[in-house]
Amino acid sequence: MISKDIIKNIKSPADIKNFSNEELEILAQDVRKVLVDTVSRTGGHLASNLGVVELTIAIHKIFDSPKDQIVFDVGHQMYTHKLLTGRFDKFDQLRTQGGLSGFPNPNESEHDIFFAGHSSTSVSSALGLAAANAIDNSDGNVVAIVGDGALTSGLVYEGLNNAGRTKRNLIVILNDNEMSISTNVGSIARYLAVIRTKPEYVKTKARVESALKKIPLIGNHFANSIYNAKHAVKKIMYSNVTLFEQMGLNYLGPIDGHNFEQLCDSLITAKMYDSPVLLHINTVKGKGYDFAERSPTQFHGISKFDINTGEPIVSGTTYSKQFGSFMTNLAEKDERICAITAAMSVGTGLEGFRLKFPERFFDVGIAEAHAVTFSAGLTRNGKIPVFAVYSTFLQRCYDQIIHDGALQGRKIVLAVDRCGFVGEDGETHQGIYDVAFLNSIPRVTVYSPSSYEELKNFLANAIYKDENIVAVRYPRGAGRPLPQDFKSSYETFDVYGDENADVSLVTYGQIFSDACKAIEKLQKNGINAKIIKLNRVKPIDIGAVKAALDCKHIFFFEEGVRSAGVGEAYALRLLESGYKGKYKLTAVDDCFVKQASVSYLLSKYNLDTKGMVNTIIGGLKA
Repeated sequence: MISKDIIKNIKSPADIKNFSNEELEILAQDVRKVLVDTVSRTGGHLASNLGVVELTIAIHKIFDSPKDQIVFDVGHQMYTHKLLTGRFDKFDQLRTQGGLSGFPNPNESEHDIFFAGHSSTSVSSALGLAAANAIDNSDGNVVAIVGDGALTSGLVYEGLNNAGRTKRNLIVILNDNEMSISTNVGSIARYLAVIRTKPEYVKTKARVESALKKIPLIGNHFANSIYNAKHAVKKIMYSNVTLFEQMGLNYLGPIDGHNFEQLCDSLITAKMYDSPVLLHINTVKGKGYDFAERSPTQFHGISKFDINTGEPIVSGTTYSKQFGSFMTNLAEKDERICAITAAMSVGTGLEGFRLKFPERFFDVGIAEAHAVTFSAGLTRNGKIPVFAVYSTFLQRCYDQIIHDGALQGRKIVLAVDRCGFVGEDGETHQGIYDVAFLNSIPRVTVYSPSSYEELKNFLANAIYKDENIVAVRYPRGAGRPLPQDFKSSYETFDVYGDENADVSLVTYGQIFSDACKAIEKLQKNGINAKIIKLNRVKPIDIGAVKAALDCKHIFFFEEGVRSAGVGEAYALRLLESGYKGKYKLTAVDDCFVKQASVSYLLSKYNLDTKGMVNTIIGGLKA
């Protein structure tokens, strides 16, 4: 039986202010049980959340949210924060339609400061909060929690660099759970690190410095000499972490991120500074659940699983796995092919490639923009780089695609995963923008397969046939069934159904499956229709436009944003070709898409079979 006796009674962080360390330990155990139980049923980010249970509890004990503003980097480690800020009653609805987001959401709670689904933004946004507080003479604290993986992103250093130049109290907590930043720190250094995070140390240090500076003539010189000597010793003991101090931050740590006494002392100490502080803590990713501790990567983001075995409840092949397999097969025959990922080797299906061709596999960390420019360098010296990236993270590469790729005429293949609706990850992760922004860039070709075989063929086209930048975009999860009588030409477009019909559906990607079912249902209602399936969505083949010119009614269905999408581009081509019939575009129109199942979202936006049929019948009646 899962114990919820403590956590269920916590309605706000104020409820834990008087807890003893022993009571905090019991609360941490309770939180972990709730996390494992819930995520096993809803899916989500588990290992990262299990690693920061004590840290999150300690932060809420010492700070007063929301007056003190807590900013989570990415936000996939803030489930404990949700539990402590009055959302326990809804926590079993995590990542469901109408339930709690799996990321920070200001619409859910005043304790969530920003939406956050992309890494490395916390320091910059927190610095902005601190600067605004200074203007308003507010005494509220600002705390940014950043994971060590974010230190592979340049944006963090931009934030830290600017933070170090200020005199504002900004507390950056570095959660170090795998990078071993402090590998050279011995036992003496660890002991001194704990001493330096004690509030008494800071008070004594301030008193001594004040007294020294009051000594006539030699006071300031004496104080500076002691500071320089102390800094030299610290540089020896913490040789690989002085970067933060060199950037102007007060460095504290490293400390045990699962020890409440050390955590609370260090947080109190950090509040005492009138300048930026970086608090370095060590944690164990997946702590408290054996399977997650042993395989933190597998349990970073996971679907529903069996608590007793740690095994996923649903398994099988996916577009990501198929892509990885195709890449490995191609690389066996061509030594020029390289694979690049931004800390997503497992998610993008490239683990097999990594193991088989380590010299041609590059994980650049959370640095998507760098990945594109790095790929441009590979192409200049004769390699064929394939950058596998989620659609939502490709958004961070817009400048590099234009400046370092397309403008230079570089042959870079973008394998764009998680396109279209991604479901439970919500607003920050929907893959509905990539086509729209790629449409605006010259020298870019975009394919959108509807099956594994099309993915295989279009990937080969991208590598060997097309020039410049080529994107092959595909959805999350498994392939969807297609009619047995449909045979893809693997060309730029296909026509399926009654070629002489005066009603045409135009679409691309995974919802082609729904369109096929839709024309069957329409036929039963006495309506003959055909489907023009776009395989290459940029540039649109003029033949795909001519195939619809004789139709009285054209209905375009797009699992993406309307503005600048394929449907708008297709409409322009029709007008330029003199089309005089009726045209209706169904797409996501000027909104952000909340978390829900993919099936629910397709239904909501009239992109499933029922929605297509109703849209067409309604359009014909009108």
